[in-house]
Amino acid sequence: MDSQNFRTINILKFVVPSLIGILLFMFPVPLEEGFTIPVAILAGFLKGLIEPQLPLIMTIIITFTALATLLVKGLKKQNPQFIKDDSFFNSLFNVSPVWTIIRVLGMVLALLTYFQVGPEAIWSEYTGGLLLEGLLPLLFTVFLFAGLFLPLLLNFGLLELFGALLTKFMRPVFTLPGRSSIDSLTSWLGDGTIGVLLTSKQYEEGYYTKREAAVIGTTFSIVSITFSLVVISEVKLTHMFGEFYLTIAIAGIIAAIIMPRIPPLSRIPDTYYNGEAKGQQELIPAGTSSFKWGLSAAVKRARQNQSVPKFFQDGGKNVLDMWMGVIPIVMTFGTIALVLAENTPVFQWLGMPFIPILELLQIPEAREASATMIVGFADMFLPAIIGSGIESELTRFVIACVSVTQLIYLSEVGGVLLGSKVPISLKNLFIIFILRTLITLPVIAAMAHLFF
Repeated sequence: MDSQNFRTINILKFVVPSLIGILLFMFPVPLEEGFTIPVAILAGFLKGLIEPQLPLIMTIIITFTALATLLVKGLKKQNPQFIKDDSFFNSLFNVSPVWTIIRVLGMVLALLTYFQVGPEAIWSEYTGGLLLEGLLPLLFTVFLFAGLFLPLLLNFGLLELFGALLTKFMRPVFTLPGRSSIDSLTSWLGDGTIGVLLTSKQYEEGYYTKREAAVIGTTFSIVSITFSLVVISEVKLTHMFGEFYLTIAIAGIIAAIIMPRIPPLSRIPDTYYNGEAKGQQELIPAGTSSFKWGLSAAVKRARQNQSVPKFFQDGGKNVLDMWMGVIPIVMTFGTIALVLAENTPVFQWLGMPFIPILELLQIPEAREASATMIVGFADMFLPAIIGSGIESELTRFVIACVSVTQLIYLSEVGGVLLGSKVPISLKNLFIIFILRTLITLPVIAAMAHLFF
């Protein structure tokens, strides 16, 4: 190991930026409505300042992204030189035909919603309006601060240290690198979308294989404590928050152990973003402690990042990538899913096979509860809204827990996953959603029968 790495000045280059990153992304701050993190507080403050303008800003970003994509795709030979030479802008706008169509559809849906024209089913406050006026403004501000400051977690050695310290636990239990523990903590204390952003960047930089990125994105982009409190409040069981969070933690851990070992996640190739086969990146030399090896790797990484302009350039690229790459996808898939959920019985039909399962688990009002089992794929808050009128407290408890442990919903985390570089398809997202439901439901039902 390089003795230079253990000089005080070099250790400080790792410690100071990493501590700032921990404070911004992982330090819990108590508020009246629950715990959150400083990045989320900054996002909420900015959202409050410019909230009336945010739907228009979102519409402009989505429209610009679609038009720029069409221009780049249609005028390949005449594209500006900076688009041809810059791999970032080329990858941002020169996307596949499928993603081009999705971006254009997102533009159409955003314009219809903003100007409230066309079928009301598209732009109502429960469909397109919910996204354009509620979720997307929040994503705009979260992506701004999370993207800008994400290099503090990524580029200064924190993940290298945690990778060495935790690989002996994360690898055998969850089949994942030790550094993935940071993704989980960031999601848990802050927001699942920040976890997806972190995972996507790590995958692009070659630290996760395709399989690992997909597992982390669909398993560890967990719901924040704050949002969990909102869900349990909606079903009028706030007094049981302790039992509720204990239940989703146990069910979530069991799902995290099982899901990576079964299809479709187990069949995703263990190759990296550039197509290379998986190597032995995490091997710690014999006779060297995990901490010493991790610290050496962390300081070496920090020494490569001394440029302040480069720091903000990397952060700015993160922000643009999420604004233009993800937000149009969330608008498209989220709106379509919510329109189906609000205006068709499709999710009720899909939920019918759960009636005998719920009856077998002795869940009261099984038929009413079955309608909430699949609708969470559209939006995680919908099961709690639909289930809030059910008389049985036990059933409402089960519905709330299942909606949180399902994790993947198209109006936010699912849409963000599809818009990110994480290699996961819409079909596989739905299969994973169903499998998570089937795995966690019996665990949650058993816990519910203990408490009621």
